[in-house]
Amino acid sequence: MNAVTDRKLFLGGRLKRLRRDLALTQTAMAVDLGVSPSYLNHIERNQRPVSAQLLLRLADTYDVDLRTLGQSAGPASEAELAEAFADPVFQGLMVPRHEIVQLAEDQPAAADALLRLYRAFSDRRARDRAETDVSGLGGDDSPADWVREYIQSRRNHFPELDSLGEALSEALLTETPGERFTTRVRARLRSRHALEVRTLPAEVMVEWTRRYDPHRNRLLLSEALGPSSRAFAVAFQLTLSEHDAELTAMADAASPPDEPTRRLLKVSLTNTLAAAILMPYGPFQRTAEETGYDLGRLQARFGVSYEQAAHRLTTLSRPTARGVPFFLMRVDQAGNISKRFASGTFPFSRFGGACPRWRLHSVFRTPGRIVTQIIETPDGQRWFTLARTVDRQGHDAFTEGHDLAIGLGCELKYAHRLVHARGLDLAAPEVTPIGPACRLCHRHPCAERAAPPMDRALTVDDWSKSVSPWPFEALADSG
Repeated sequence: MNAVTDRKLFLGGRLKRLRRDLALTQTAMAVDLGVSPSYLNHIERNQRPVSAQLLLRLADTYDVDLRTLGQSAGPASEAELAEAFADPVFQGLMVPRHEIVQLAEDQPAAADALLRLYRAFSDRRARDRAETDVSGLGGDDSPADWVREYIQSRRNHFPELDSLGEALSEALLTETPGERFTTRVRARLRSRHALEVRTLPAEVMVEWTRRYDPHRNRLLLSEALGPSSRAFAVAFQLTLSEHDAELTAMADAASPPDEPTRRLLKVSLTNTLAAAILMPYGPFQRTAEETGYDLGRLQARFGVSYEQAAHRLTTLSRPTARGVPFFLMRVDQAGNISKRFASGTFPFSRFGGACPRWRLHSVFRTPGRIVTQIIETPDGQRWFTLARTVDRQGHDAFTEGHDLAIGLGCELKYAHRLVHARGLDLAAPEVTPIGPACRLCHRHPCAERAAPPMDRALTVDDWSKSVSPWPFEALADSG
């Protein structure tokens, strides 16, 4: 509470966004909060700060998480807007920081609209470059971007799916007590849906790891899948067999722009429900708290992989049983990012990659080992992170490829709750300063820099050599 109330908070835009999300008039919200409509109007126009008493009433009346009040109300945050305005297309405008902050806080819908427009522009630019690039590498597909942004707008939390998952998990335990998860799911699929599960050789499945055969009503699994991946595959099929209508309705309600995006969103929602069956919210959150978020213990208790457990940790936002707000990023050895999820704030570039100084990129040298690090972003925020390699799906049964890396982290203030931080001096820690993607980062000098910042002039001369391959001109903060 102190972090939120030890300074004056002008949260007009966020309060207005909350009121509109709740479909309330100013008068109706004023009555709920026990204040006058004129006072609420002053707060929404940032003419009055939000008091500690009003914060408590908001939390009690509308079940608002106070931790989120210091963050942006929607997908558009100050950092994301600053990243967009650093693009060369805005060169010469020099939008000051205080205007960016004001836009994010006072006009969140307009800020979100600007970011959507910038994202579409960036995707189009990436595709144009790809058409002339012999390597053929371009930006992310727009359906994947849209789905990622939608999930993040929900802070990766879908309470309706958590409830369905808990109910299905309890039903499985009741029907076949004492059996392994995969056995329980197979029995339910057979008894309730006349659906058989078969495991086939990898050379028969060829490109598929999981495939449903509607003609024979069979789920076919590749033998290349390890135990945790097989468990997830049968859970995925169970969710489709029993809750296809609900998942379809949720995907439709999100109003995706086209059919491929709708299908991809439905797959993502189905994955979320499958995870909620494997790791039901209540037991998983309690175990996480009791074990200090020990990922090894969570894997063993729920029979899941490291990645599945880590991903589930980013979804624990139930108001009555919140977990540590984690973020997660998954990269390959080339630095390509294939997953970004966060239940709270997210410290890295939305449109670019991650900083090479973060040890997420170096764990390929120590496969299978968890590496911890405390990092500091340019805004002064500190984060506790852990990173580890994982196998790509379909390889875990036979090989130890360790060809992907998972980075998991939270704000440093939560690190004392984590077993992985024990033994570290959290009061005076060793901190590694990092930045966003190199083209957006103003940290200097930096020996790991791969490119100069887009909005700074190079200062290369033949009289000296910097530790950085791209020395650049420093500018005073215009904010």
